[in-house]
Amino acid sequence: MTTFFSARPHRALSKGFYRSADFDYEVRGLLGAVAYGAAEAGEVLATVDDVADGDHDHWFRAWHDLGSRVRAAADEEAAAGRTVSASMAYLRSSTYFSVAVNSVSGLQSDEQLLPTFRLQHSAWERFVDTTDRPIDRVQIPYEADHMPGWFLRSGVHPGPAPTLVMVNGSDGATSGLWTNGAAGAVARGYNVLLFDGPGQQSMLFERGIGFRPDWEAVISPVVDFLLQREDVDAGRLALYGISQGGFWVARALAHEHRFAAAIADPGVVDVAASWNANIPSPLMTLFRSGKKDAFDRDMALGMRFSPTTARTWTFRARPYGTDSYFDTLTEVHRYRLTSEEAARITTPLLVTDPEGEQFWPGQSVRLADEAGGPTEVATFTAAEGANLHCQPLARQLTDTRMFAWLDSTLS
Repeated sequence: MTTFFSARPHRALSKGFYRSADFDYEVRGLLGAVAYGAAEAGEVLATVDDVADGDHDHWFRAWHDLGSRVRAAADEEAAAGRTVSASMAYLRSSTYFSVAVNSVSGLQSDEQLLPTFRLQHSAWERFVDTTDRPIDRVQIPYEADHMPGWFLRSGVHPGPAPTLVMVNGSDGATSGLWTNGAAGAVARGYNVLLFDGPGQQSMLFERGIGFRPDWEAVISPVVDFLLQREDVDAGRLALYGISQGGFWVARALAHEHRFAAAIADPGVVDVAASWNANIPSPLMTLFRSGKKDAFDRDMALGMRFSPTTARTWTFRARPYGTDSYFDTLTEVHRYRLTSEEAARITTPLLVTDPEGEQFWPGQSVRLADEAGGPTEVATFTAAEGANLHCQPLARQLTDTRMFAWLDSTLS
């Protein structure tokens, strides 16, 4: 007897895990983090198996509970002296808590934000304590204060080593940078500097310090700090920015020229484009006409019919330090790189350009075209499993291409 099988394709990559774009993207990012030990595929799939699409309360509880369970297991391993297992579990716990932190945007109250962030941050710090990677906690002078950072020493070079400065996105966790380049850099003999800048993680949640568009005011103190270290090769400094960090990197490079190479993952020249695309055109007409009262009134009316959207707006607006809808959108529009500024970028630049970029489509090529120095575009496709913003399911492939270019450029 001949058995005939259905010719229907699986479509797991294209159809995704949830209809909710946010839920689906989080799952993709978590599965991508498995490659560097920052998540476990079984833990991720078992967690989402019981969470319905759009159930924000259950989504938050599920990741909070998973982070707590893995943290408890990590503590047990650490107490028994099994530091390798403990370190791996602390890293996973931090990753899961980071999902819970971001999911507070879908809750009716943000009272869980700070305590959940502190759980995430604590798990990361315990990873730093228990990993066999040499990591120094550092304080980077910034204005009248400092920015917290973590300097990952390569442990390979006997003398000064090439050093990668990593800039996070608008809502990324420090543990996320481990997956998105830091682990790959250290394995290849690079020092890595991770830090919380204005509007990011501890700077925002614990100090109330918000974003700023002029990121050169952040990056130049970072360079000054690194050049004081004997284990940093001043001639082989590289800068990397992920997600909205792609804008901050580009903006900084227009003014700070001490880097030998830089990577924007992806290229971002107009942050507001991702906001504008989600606002109805009649409202955008009011905004562009400067009709603040009418814009705020109509936005408030619309938000009453979509409480989830209202909560997401509040969460996303927090780092910009504004009150009204109009003022927030006005502030976001300051995060734009002009053609004249882009032309002042002389640092060799690699720009990733994933197929299906959801937030800033076309901006990677635009940055590459307008930059004044040598620029290369790294294209990623769905056929490679490397589509969507920041290639969430293809971080090893991203590292392969990124470090091939970086090694060649710094040599």
